Amino acid sequence: MRRIVAGVSVLIAAWVVWGLQGGRVEASDNAATPEFYTTQVQPILRANCYRCHGGFNHRGGLSLQTRAGMLKGGHDGPVLVPGDPAKSLLVRLIRHEGPANDPMPMPPKSPKISDADIAIISRWVQAGAIMPADAAQP
Repeated sequence: MRRIVAGVSVLIAAWVVWGLQGGRVEASDNAATPEFYTTQVQPILRANCYRCHGGFNHRGGLSLQTRAGMLKGGHDGPVLVPGDPAKSLLVRLIRHEGPANDPMPMPPKSPKISDADIAIISRWVQAGAIMPADAAQP
């Protein structure tokens, strides 16, 4: 009986909290916010891309630490087309669907990043690739 009461209490508490929030989605779940980039996208880029395209490393002339760096791109041009993941080279490369003349899928010499991580980056690009002004900070 105590388990049932405890379980019902947890459900009621969750319902009250959700109701107090007005059923809102947390900012970190909204791909069109800087918080989404900071909490969802940047950790993926940091873990998989910054070794070659962050800090002082800009292989191929590309820095992924700032929006300006992605829009400028590297030797092959911009890697980011805000609002259009299909045209964003970044998304195509992490999906391993890069240009036919590019033999190097990203990340190189590593397994393809997870489909869940690719979906997060795609959602972020689709929502306009919003980043905070200080996104380059570690």
